[in-house]
Amino acid sequence: MDHPEENSLDKNASAELPAEGPVSPLTAREKVRQFPTGPGVYLMKDKQARVIYVGKAINLRSRAGSYFTKAAEVDRRTAELTTEIVDIDYIETDSEVDALLMESRLIKDIQPRFNNLLKDDKTFPYLQISTREDFPRIEFTRQPRSKGVRLYGPFANAGQLRGTIAVLQKIFRFRTCSLDIEENDERWRWFRPCLLASINQCTAPCNLRISKEDYKEDIRRLRLFLDGGKDRLFKDLEKQMQLASREQRFERAARLRDDIAALKTLNLRGDLEQHAQPEVFYIDPRKGLAGLKKILSLSDVPRRIEGIDIAHLQGGETVASLVQFIDGLPFKHGYKRYRIKSVDGIDDFASMREVVTRRFRRLTQEGESFPDLLLIDGGKGQLNAVTETFSALNIKPPATISLAKKEEQIYVPGKSEPHRLSRHSYALRLLQYVRDESHRFAQHYHHMLRKKATFDSSGKGGRGRR
Repeated sequence: MDHPEENSLDKNASAELPAEGPVSPLTAREKVRQFPTGPGVYLMKDKQARVIYVGKAINLRSRAGSYFTKAAEVDRRTAELTTEIVDIDYIETDSEVDALLMESRLIKDIQPRFNNLLKDDKTFPYLQISTREDFPRIEFTRQPRSKGVRLYGPFANAGQLRGTIAVLQKIFRFRTCSLDIEENDERWRWFRPCLLASINQCTAPCNLRISKEDYKEDIRRLRLFLDGGKDRLFKDLEKQMQLASREQRFERAARLRDDIAALKTLNLRGDLEQHAQPEVFYIDPRKGLAGLKKILSLSDVPRRIEGIDIAHLQGGETVASLVQFIDGLPFKHGYKRYRIKSVDGIDDFASMREVVTRRFRRLTQEGESFPDLLLIDGGKGQLNAVTETFSALNIKPPATISLAKKEEQIYVPGKSEPHRLSRHSYALRLLQYVRDESHRFAQHYHHMLRKKATFDSSGKGGRGRR
């Protein structure tokens, strides 16, 4: 049985701590000026050499140095801490991901006094790995289970944890879905995997494309990495790659080679916030999807949801965004942007018609599947425009609804009255998540184009996007 307390530092992780000793003759402020500018963890100590705060940084010198400024001395969040800092140490890491994981392990092990924000374990997020499944799933959770799981955390930043999961999934190819998959259940052989499998970001146990033993080996490697055993993991992968090559199992050797390369370039993947999925409120994807199935009278749970939003630039130019959610979670590789080409001025209905036409005509021409649910940002007018578009295209539409922001009402084709759900409804929360994410993505495109227009006006612009 695995318990949360198993996540204190193991022997390997404990070696990360800098050796205790007398306080340096240099002051903490002076020491910080000599810190490296790469990622890592910093440990602040009081006059008794006790660690009172642990923090993570992309740039150690800059982040740790920010505590020795006038602003930090008067900020209510840091004022008390800064008066007790007598010494400071650091531990360099290869990447921001390594720093985030090390910070969590050290806080869990040392429990510094000023990291008190992490004392409420039920509030802050965890990375949770199930241990009693044939194909263990990796989850972001704020409500960790006490049995049948291995927990990592708590983490201070939910967005960075989501970003870390997204980065690690590209390397270890684990599943994050809520499916209950059993190896000996033959029905899974006919299951359609999500898009993560097609971009080689999941090994698709939902289609039994990987054995239970091989999948659990991937999870073992993931846990070794999370536990701080990165060097041991490299040696393990190198040894297995050489063995596979000697046995002329070249496909396996190639995958192991790629895994090693991906781990070595982890530090080149950029700021975790670029990978982090937006979080508006706590959402239970499984309950949200089940609620949508019931409320909308769908035959199956809508595994793939797409949301469309329209945004206007200064001068009347219009852009649109399309976001994609799989199993209730954002799937950024499925996001798309559109510049509206056929509409003059501001006309949301006509703009929505163009986006739907371009999106679904292309899916039809390429023989791709439609989403299980299409969400339109807007009210009854926007929904009618989309319904008319599908009719004009002679395309049988997927289940399509619109969400009106003012009253958060759900409009369904053929029904005059909208659904009015409790604001606590998991189904409504999931729809709001999709809608808000499509709006955010459209606004981001808006800002990109506005910035480009400003740049071009200076006479330095290049070729634009479609």
